[in-house]
Amino acid sequence: MAFTIGFIGLGVMGGPMAANIVKKCGTKVYGYDVVPHQLEAFTAIGGTPVKDPEEIYKKCDVILQILPTHPIIINSIEQIIKHGKKGTVIVDMSSTSPDIIRDLYPKVKSAGMALLDSPVSGGNIGAKQGNLVIMCGGDEATFDKVKPVLEYMGTCVTYMGGPGCGDVAKIANNMIVGCNLLAVSEAFALATKAGLDPAKLFGAIKDGFAQSRVMDVKVPKLLRRDFSADARIAVHYKDIKNAEHLAEKLGVKLPMTDVVLNCMTRMDKAGLIDEDQIALVKPYEKDMGVEVK
Repeated sequence: MAFTIGFIGLGVMGGPMAANIVKKCGTKVYGYDVVPHQLEAFTAIGGTPVKDPEEIYKKCDVILQILPTHPIIINSIEQIIKHGKKGTVIVDMSSTSPDIIRDLYPKVKSAGMALLDSPVSGGNIGAKQGNLVIMCGGDEATFDKVKPVLEYMGTCVTYMGGPGCGDVAKIANNMIVGCNLLAVSEAFALATKAGLDPAKLFGAIKDGFAQSRVMDVKVPKLLRRDFSADARIAVHYKDIKNAEHLAEKLGVKLPMTDVVLNCMTRMDKAGLIDEDQIALVKPYEKDMGVEVK
């Protein structure tokens, strides 16, 4: 079944995700972003930019969005409800609190539309390569309907359960990634302090039991001192706060995630929250008086 597709949010993740849809779907794809140069980049790869997102709301059967903050996410979905057409499928690919999705879901359904929470994992590299992990919550029939569109962006597209379940899966994913990032950062800072060459350490352990995709992707950036954001701490920070909020609602504790939250809060206070995730090494470097390179 052919869809008219719209994509809202063409930033670090959304831009390459939308590009993969444009390249693979064979039909016109509409795109919107508040940043002019993102629209220019979208136009350059064959997308059809719009100056007002209302054009997407009115034209498109499937509207995908990946947006930075909860207020913006909520407003976008509310505007689609207000201006969109019956039968529209809204696919929120942002890192969103499950509570928000579960609150919006009946409102979307009452408007004759459908809502999937479909957050992603894989960072900018996965977005460019079209091999993201996509975790989906909502009605399974809706998921089945739009899965071919999602597969333009991801190689592992999984239905997780009802509304909010995709976002719960993303929370679990990023809890694990956050702990891994801190473990790598702490270990490489300590090894450097103890006199090891961190590049040699990476070569020695990268194929051992400590191997992880986090280490494979992030340590080379660290050794180059490249903190440009493939995946911003700020976005991950939101997932960690979502995890803490969910744990509070469920009456449970997250001791390891608490450490991640504290480190990211420290980065936020230092004005480093928009750097790449591997910049989480910086508090360890500061405390130990070393620089991993």
